[in-house]
Amino acid sequence: QVQLVESGGGLVQAGGSLRLSCAASGRTFFSYVMGWFRQAPGKEREFVAAVSWSANSAYYANSVNGRFTISRDNAKNTVYLQMNSLKPEDTAVYYCAAGEHFRATMQADFGSWGQGTQVTVSS
Repeated sequence: QVQLVESGGGLVQAGGSLRLSCAASGRTFFSYVMGWFRQAPGKEREFVAAVSWSANSAYYANSVNGRFTISRDNAKNTVYLQMNSLKPEDTAVYYCAAGEHFRATMQADFGSWGQGTQVTVSS
């Protein structure tokens, strides 16, 4: 498994931007599909985005497609989530996760998780 630590959350006004980072420990970071999930108060944790091992491919939830961009730097063992045009409904705790199967969107497909970082979007 890989250990994951998220950062970059905070409070932002609607229409603003934030960039989340997730630093991974271990020398096998490049072998994992990396994803972001989020959980709003009173709701289930949901898939946001994921990126392939080589960063050649990414896929997104419909709710964020066109506004969020996931990327990774394997040399830095870090995955990013650039969030633009933020909306109040994007308010949630955002979690970084590592998995083995590309195109996976279920929590069960990701075996390692970070502790989460809070993103709050004010209207």
